[in-house]
Amino acid sequence: MSGLFYIGIMTKKKILGICGSASLKSSNLELLRTLSDEFDSEFDWIITNSLRDFPMFRPEDLDGELDPLISEFKSQVEEADAIVIITPEYTHNLPAILKNALEWCTASGEFAEKPVLPITFTPAEPRGKYAMRSIIESLKTLDSRVVSQLELYKTDVEFEDYQISLNSSITELLRSGLELLV
Repeated sequence: MSGLFYIGIMTKKKILGICGSASLKSSNLELLRTLSDEFDSEFDWIITNSLRDFPMFRPEDLDGELDPLISEFKSQVEEADAIVIITPEYTHNLPAILKNALEWCTASGEFAEKPVLPITFTPAEPRGKYAMRSIIESLKTLDSRVVSQLELYKTDVEFEDYQISLNSSITELLRSGLELLV
């Protein structure tokens, strides 16, 4: 009896990391970079931090030529296998730059059926819960597939010179969330 064996090359899933912070020295961006470094053997990461440079969304602008930053973002979303969004909470909501970026994708469908892991990263409890509610509603409107949600706090990690270190329990929590994306 002969058997057929298929040897496949495992390709890493492409994850788009989106930083929702408007800050130039964002701890949310640093957490994305830490995730990228920590899980680089499992995933190919693309990290975007250009949301603050996007023009404001106006529905009438969808009929014309899109700003190159918007076109690039939409392509990154479309080409990604999954998305991780890390955001702070501003005045009990999403930062305006993140909401604006999501609005640019409302009618065009780049987020549809895309697995997304939203993470809020705020100074301490209970901050982050309102932003999480808001992002979940926005992602549902975009027809994305929210695989889980994580609320992390700066008290959960170690900071040294703007770099973040993760302890083993936070690393495993994040690994569990990321595994749901594939």
